[in-house]
Amino acid sequence: MAKKFFLKQPMMRKVIYALLPILIFAVGNFGWVVFSKVFLSILISVFVEWLFEKKKGKPVSEASIVTGFLIGLILPPAVPFWIVIVASSFAMIFAKMAFGGFAKNLYNPALVGRAFVYISFPAAVQQSWTPAVQSWGQGFVRWISSDIITMATPANVIRSGGSVSAWRMIFGNISGSSGETAKWLIAAAAVYLIITKVASWKIIVSTLLSAFVMSGIVYIFDPSKMSPFHWIIGGSILFGAVFMATDPVSAPKKEKSKWIYGAMIGSLAVIIGSFSLFGAGLMFAVLIANTFASLLDYLNTPKKVRA
Repeated sequence: MAKKFFLKQPMMRKVIYALLPILIFAVGNFGWVVFSKVFLSILISVFVEWLFEKKKGKPVSEASIVTGFLIGLILPPAVPFWIVIVASSFAMIFAKMAFGGFAKNLYNPALVGRAFVYISFPAAVQQSWTPAVQSWGQGFVRWISSDIITMATPANVIRSGGSVSAWRMIFGNISGSSGETAKWLIAAAAVYLIITKVASWKIIVSTLLSAFVMSGIVYIFDPSKMSPFHWIIGGSILFGAVFMATDPVSAPKKEKSKWIYGAMIGSLAVIIGSFSLFGAGLMFAVLIANTFASLLDYLNTPKKVRA
């Protein structure tokens, strides 16, 4: 009997289902270039895992599809294709396969891949922001929404003293990473993943609540910083809370640990995003919290009492 190429993983398929509407919206927002880069990222992620697993005779995990999907959506639409290849390859090799493969990785692979290219190629990843189309849906008849790739993200506009329509930030017809703009779709995905018991509502709630509180404290002392409301609807924290922080492999397993873990991510995201040179606070916050996930579970495991 022929072995299956993919390891059947119902949880991973549900994540893919949740990401599909976000991908469709991103194509309508920026153009077919988004689809091409998501597809390329998935191909590279699956291929790299297959190279490592073929000698063992093991199938490729469907989690590799999710990793590729996420990398394609958390990068700016206009990044060069070679950066997508580098990010996907680095994520799979150094954040997943180097640890032994599926369910053995310490860090979220997609964020490791993005962090590598974010730091290594800042001009392409941190500054190449594509403006959305004038009216959503125009992207379905375009390769990319515009040749101009210097549009600032809403977070950058607000930080510099400007203003952006709250409605546009919620709907998603704004510049930003391909899949992180449509907050209403991300919220709907969160509801779906929580109902289907794929994502932990405790991690999502604690991440968003701690970010809201921490940004409120910062805003009180320095009104020039982003307000709590803008933190939630103007950046990547909602997408990260739903799809990155809740990664079942790199997140803690104990229920109490999940509250602490989420609080750590939300607070660190605001602190890093407010006071460091890097705007991607959520990305670094999740990776830092990944480091402590196992420790949190250990500290929250009841000690056995000897008779």
